[in-house]
Amino acid sequence: MENKATKLLNIKYPVIQGGMVWCCGWRLAAAVSNNGGLGLLGAGSMTPDLLREHIQKCKAATKNPFGVNVPLIYQDVEAIMKVIIEEEVKVVFSSAGNPKTWTKMLKENGITVVHVVSSSKFAQKAEEAGVDAVVAEGFEAGGHNGREETTTMALIPQVRKAVSLPLIAAGGIASGAGILAAMSLGADGVQIGTRFALSEESSAHADFKRLCTTLKEGDTLLSLKKLSPTRLIKNDLFNLIQAAEDKGADAVELLNLLGKGRTRTGIFEGDLKNGELEIGQIASLIQTIEPVETIMKSLVAEYNQCFDNLRKL
Repeated sequence: MENKATKLLNIKYPVIQGGMVWCCGWRLAAAVSNNGGLGLLGAGSMTPDLLREHIQKCKAATKNPFGVNVPLIYQDVEAIMKVIIEEEVKVVFSSAGNPKTWTKMLKENGITVVHVVSSSKFAQKAEEAGVDAVVAEGFEAGGHNGREETTTMALIPQVRKAVSLPLIAAGGIASGAGILAAMSLGADGVQIGTRFALSEESSAHADFKRLCTTLKEGDTLLSLKKLSPTRLIKNDLFNLIQAAEDKGADAVELLNLLGKGRTRTGIFEGDLKNGELEIGQIASLIQTIEPVETIMKSLVAEYNQCFDNLRKL
């Protein structure tokens, strides 16, 4: 398949692996890139030195394009950008911040810039900032979400009308049918997080992966709305947060309750009671942990089968 997204990113399939914290090291990114998609390293859970190590290992593991996801609110963002430029990374997906801050400099260094948005308003701002494409992420997605709480199916056609840039859909997509649905609404490609987070190559803890494959509908909810809306699995920590929010806790109280390192504790170290367990709603559709090669083949086959079925209608 060749379209705006595949041409821009120089990939075979318009499938991008989400840059999820504590899940996206070089093994996962390289595996996705080797199988025709675009793998992303998740800089949000890496020091600059660790990111450099993962970039170099990813280069050794794949000859295909890969990129780095950078949350712009990250405290070491300047050092992270320096590493990305020095290591000649070709693609950056930015999120959680103002794309105007870094886009010009990145593009001057020959880097393709894609920015993640949660509304058509922010998509327009990203286009004005000069990014090459946008990811429109619905609130089905795991982890940090936009405050608008707009679903992917409602968001994609609105962003498509708002900007002329290549558009990548994200949030609640884990199958070939989901890819076809997103592209029918105007997307040029998809970003898939949860399904790759639960792959064999993901650096997430095995216990976290196994828990996610047992989730049912409604086992994740948006929380921490006074800080940054975040989709979490219901566990002991979630219940503590919910109780505090029900009592009217403000942002400072919630920050103190969370402390530091909760996502690492939960996702990377496997503390399923006290960790911050971020995963998307679509986890309830995933019951097995598979290698990336199997996942990519399945996505392509499902897409083609669904496309053929629709043509017959």
